[in-house]
Order: sequence, then C-alpha cells, then structure tokens
Amino acid sequence: MRQSHVVDDVTNAAVELFATQGYAKTSVQQIVTAAGVTKGAMYHYFTSKDDLLFGIYDQLLTMQKAHLDALIAEGQERGDDVDAVLRAVCVDVVETSIDRMREGTVFFQSAHMLSDERQREVVRRRRDYHDTFAGLVERGRAEGRYRTDVPAAVIVAHFFSDVHYLSQWYSPSGPESKQLVAAQLTDLFLAGLRP
Repeated sequence: MRQSHVVDDVTNAAVELFATQGYAKTSVQQIVTAAGVTKGAMYHYFTSKDDLLFGIYDQLLTMQKAHLDALIAEGQERGDDVDAVLRAVCVDVVETSIDRMREGTVFFQSAHMLSDERQREVVRRRRDYHDTFAGLVERGRAEGRYRTDVPAAVIVAHFFSDVHYLSQWYSPSGPESKQLVAAQLTDLFLAGLRP
C-alpha cells in the first residue's frame, strides 16, 4: 500500500469517526479498522492520535491559506480592485468550508483537545489567515470603499462566524448549492461593508 493511500485512508476514517462520535470517544483501533490498515501502518505516519488530529487541521489550514494567498496574488496581477479580490476570497472560504465540512466539525469540536503546543500553532495559523483577510478590509477602507465605524476585528469575526456556523444548518443535499450559498453570504457581507 502506498504512503498516500495509508495517510488518506487513516485521515478520512479519523475525520468521519471524530465528527460522528467525538475525538475522545474514538479509539486508535476504531480508526485503523475503519481505514483497513494496521496500527503499525498508522503509527508509521502518525505518532499519536494527537498527531492525527493536528494533521486534519494542518491540511485544512494549509489548503485555505494557499487559496487565500493565490487569490490575492492573482488579483494583484490582473489589477483587480479590492472588492473583486475580497469577493473571490469570501466565496472560496465558504465553498472550501462546505467541501470540508466534516473537517470543520472536527476542528470546532476538538481543537481544545490538542496538546498545548499544537493549540498555539493552530491559533497562530488561524490568526495569520484572519490578519491577511483583515488586510483586504483595511485596503478597502483606505480606498474609501468600506465603512470605518466598526473595528476590523469585528468585521472579520462577523464574516467567519457565518462560515463556522455552516455545519449547523447547511446540507449539501439540500436545495441550495455551495456556489449559491457562497455568493449569498458574500453579497450580504460585502453589502455590510459599504459606508
């Protein structure tokens, strides 16, 4: 079995089990049984259950930050205005959050169970993402496009509270596509930024 298959199979099994029954109630044996691998194979790639939980966050955070950086760079290359860039970023984070809703569920249910060092790393990386996002808001403010009467931190928290709440009400099998929901949430957010 190739490395990527073991890592992917173990990660996918862990995401499903952590999301449905919780991190604390999921044993390593349940994970390897669901993944169809041995404990030895899992421990070859993950040193512990904590390592596996962090790996789920690492994949999600790395992917979303790479998307954010790429969208900003592409917007700069094209000379897009801040509205176009912020719109693309908002749509992307909603769509990728819907695509990885199970990982998001695990993230918000279990992040507090990581080791202290890894919790600090997750916080640092989320803050880095939010700071880059806030930089777009500040750019729009400097250009006179966005309101200045609400602190940027509140604006960023407002948008991401909608994103973090998706798993509580959105169903991929429901009537709204992820593209429609992403466009609607983005439109509402950007409308609220107008002076």
